Amino acid sequence: MIELVIVSRLLEYPDAALWQHQQEMFEAIAASKNLPKEDAHALGIFLRDLTTMDPLDAQAQYSELFDRGRATSLLLFEHVHGESRDRGQAMVDLLAQYEQHGLQLNSRELPDHLPLYL
Repeated sequence: MIELVIVSRLLEYPDAALWQHQQEMFEAIAASKNLPKEDAHALGIFLRDLTTMDPLDAQAQYSELFDRGRATSLLLFEHVHGESRDRGQAMVDLLAQYEQHGLQLNSRELPDHLPLYL
């Protein structure tokens, strides 16, 4: 499951904590028993490339990729429901599922935000 946490973290907005904890992430990738070697290598390269960038540049690239349009939105229900009313009910249902499994969300993100979902 640590692999999902790593991917989730790499999909989140690149903040100072990413740079502060990069060594732990490299170690977790290297120690993973569930990732094929090629995938672990690719994740390591991605993390290295990301953390050698200036943080402001990484944040600008993130915003350009994920915040500029629906095609690459990290909000799952935006792809499924668009702006329809069904999206709101789907969010309520997903939040209820989180709570049924003992997860209390104290996040600033919506429940369908992909990194949160992972």
